[in-house]
Amino acid sequence: MEHINDMPSSGKSFTELEVWKKARLLKKHIRSLTNNFPSEEKFRLTDQIIRSSRSINANIAEGHGRFTFPDQIHFCIQARGSLSETYNHCIDAYDETIINKEQLIELKGGINECEKLLNGYINWLRKELAKSKAGRK
Repeated sequence: MEHINDMPSSGKSFTELEVWKKARLLKKHIRSLTNNFPSEEKFRLTDQIIRSSRSINANIAEGHGRFTFPDQIHFCIQARGSLSETYNHCIDAYDETIINKEQLIELKGGINECEKLLNGYINWLRKELAKSKAGRK
C-alpha cells in the first residue's frame, strides 16, 4: 500500500491512526470482493456494502478533524455502527450465496480487528476526555 502519510501536514494525520489503516484495508478487500457480485446486485447489496465500508473510514477521519473529545468519540461510535452495518451486509452476501463461508469468516476476522482497534481508540478518547475535565477543576 502506498504511503499517503508523506503529504505535508501541520499535525498528526488521521491516516496515521492504526484503526483507520485497518479499516482502509477492510474497505479495499470488500471492494475487491464486490467486483464478483452479480450485476443485478449493483444498485442493491453492492452499493450498500461499499457505502457502509467507506463510512467507517470517513467517520474516523471526520472525528479526527474535530477538536473536542466528545465530537471525536461521537464519530468513532458512528464508525462502529458502520462497521456493524458492513458485517450485516457481508452476512446478506453469504445468505444470498454471493460469497462463501470462508470469505465470510475472513471478512469477520478483518471486522473483528477493526472493532477491537476502534473500541480501544474510543476508550483512549474517553480517558483523555476525563483527564481534560479533571484538569479544569
